[in-house]
Amino acid sequence: MFGNTITTIDQSATSAAGISVSATPATAPAEAGACRPPLALSRAARELDLKRGEFDLAVQLGCVRTIPDEGGGGRRVSRAEIDRVRSEGGYPEALRDLVKAVGTREGAALMEVTTARFTRLARLGLVVPVKFYLNRYRAVVWLYLAEELRQFAADKDNARLLSGRTPEGLRDQLDEGLDLRPRNWRGRHMGFLLRQTQDPWERAAVVASLLAPVQVAEVVRDPYERAHLNRCRPERASHGAPDSPAAHTASRIMTAQDADEISWLRADLGQLLAEARDFRPAPRPAPRASQPKVPRPGPAVGPPVVGPPDRPATEAPERPRRLLGWLRRKNP
Repeated sequence: MFGNTITTIDQSATSAAGISVSATPATAPAEAGACRPPLALSRAARELDLKRGEFDLAVQLGCVRTIPDEGGGGRRVSRAEIDRVRSEGGYPEALRDLVKAVGTREGAALMEVTTARFTRLARLGLVVPVKFYLNRYRAVVWLYLAEELRQFAADKDNARLLSGRTPEGLRDQLDEGLDLRPRNWRGRHMGFLLRQTQDPWERAAVVASLLAPVQVAEVVRDPYERAHLNRCRPERASHGAPDSPAAHTASRIMTAQDADEISWLRADLGQLLAEARDFRPAPRPAPRASQPKVPRPGPAVGPPVVGPPDRPATEAPERPRRLLGWLRRKNP
C-alpha cells in the first residue's frame, strides 16, 4: 500500500558472463540520485500525474513523504521519493483511488444510502471529513475519502446504520443539534500537521493554531514565547478575502468551539510548551549593554583676569547684553 511499503532493488546478480562489478560503479547511481535537487510541491504533483488537491491529500495521508527545504522555503519532495511512489504496484490508479475525495451526494451513492442518511452519519461523527471548502453561496461543502466510505459500508457492524430507523439515542443527539463534522475535521487536520513537524516548538504551534488567541494567551503568558509560536504556526488555507464572511466562516471551523475540546487542547499545549522550553528557549532580544555614565559638563571656568600692578585681579567682566540695552534706550 502506498506510504507503507518500501521497494528495494535486488543486486544479487553481480556477475553475468564472467563480468565482475566493482564497488565504485555499484554506488554511482545512488550518489547520482542523492545529488539531484528536491522538487517543489507543485512540480512533484506534475511528476506524479496528480492534481494539486490530490497531491496535498497524498502528503497528508503519508502516501508521499516530504522533506523540509534547507533554504527555508517550505516542504519539498526528493527525487528518490518520486521514484519510490512510481514503483508502487498499480501506480497511478491505485494512488488516485487512495486520495479520491467525494462530497455528500457521491458519498451517499458509494454507500448506497440517501443523502439525508449520509448527512446524519457525518453529523454523528461516524464518517469523518478529510477537507472542506466554501461554495459561491458561502455554504460549507465537506469532502470525504471514498476509500473510507467503502470500508464503512462493507463493515457488517455498520449494517444497522445504513438501513432502517436511526437508533433512538443517536436520534436524540441529532435533535439537539449535534454536528461533529467541524470538530472531527480539526482533529484529523491536527494529526496531518503534527506528522510533518520535527521541532517541539512547531508541534506546540500546531495545537495553538486551533485555539483562539485569548486561549493561547492564557496558557502562554510570556509574550516572547507567543511571538515564537506565531512564527512557527502552520499557514492556513485562505478562504476568501481577509475579514470577508467566507473567511470568518472558515476561521470558525478551524478554531475549537466546544468547551471540552478547548480544555483538551489547552492541556496539550501546556505539555508541549514545557517540552519545547526544555528543548530550546524561545528567542529573546539581546539585553542592552550598560553604558558608563558620562558626567555632565559644568559651567566653563576661565582663568582670572589680571589687572594692572596697582589693581587686584578680578573675574572676567560679564558679557554685555546688547539687545536688552538697546531696548532700554528706546524705551526710557
